[in-house]
Amino acid sequence: MSLSGLRNTGLILFLVLVGGCASVPGEYRDPADPLEPYNRDMFKFNKAVDDAIMKPVAKGYKAITPEAVDRGITNFFNNIADVTSAVNNLLQFKLSRAGSDVGRLAINTTVGVLGFFDVATNMGLPSYKEDFGQTFGYWGDVDSPYLVLPFWGPSTLRDTVGLGGDAVVSPLFSLKENRVYWGLIALDAVDTRADLLTAGKILEEAAVDPYIFIRDAYLQRRRDQIFDGRPPPDPEAEDIWSDE
Repeated sequence: MSLSGLRNTGLILFLVLVGGCASVPGEYRDPADPLEPYNRDMFKFNKAVDDAIMKPVAKGYKAITPEAVDRGITNFFNNIADVTSAVNNLLQFKLSRAGSDVGRLAINTTVGVLGFFDVATNMGLPSYKEDFGQTFGYWGDVDSPYLVLPFWGPSTLRDTVGLGGDAVVSPLFSLKENRVYWGLIALDAVDTRADLLTAGKILEEAAVDPYIFIRDAYLQRRRDQIFDGRPPPDPEAEDIWSDE
């Protein structure tokens, strides 16, 4: 996932909406998280960085940016993410979805002024934000070990490899030797974090163990995305419930 992909998956927002009971550390070691000691340390590191840098910057950005401009910037990066989505839908042979992505890109880039206005959604073209992590999952790598990346956050080994493909396919990759590239990357990161301020606050107040809450919700959502909202039953989850 690119930074735009992270926005579109809406990780923290989803973690709040998806619900679910957080476990108390030590009660159960999830086999999907064999690197839990490392992951917990990285989770603490990321939170410290977020509290010290990203959250204050995001709050300042939110305070000075008009809502219409904020929405337009979000739409701009969502439009760029449609390029990656179209490629991955083609790789998964989801031709109708790829067509929708291409249609969205054409309309929002032109009529929507480089994507600042999401005209395509109002015209009935849905957004399917697919990435290389989902493509790898589609072709068999479904249950990949959980991994917390420095500065990035929740991922899996599969999704981490997929990040490279997402970065190369993104139209921004052609600007990688230009200062504009890093400026856009920074803007995307700040805008994404600003959009998740409220959700992050609710998460901190609601979860007994934020680490497990985020991990389980992330893995559940990625599984749901890989199977387009119709995942098969999880045998491991069924075994857990049957043992109680």
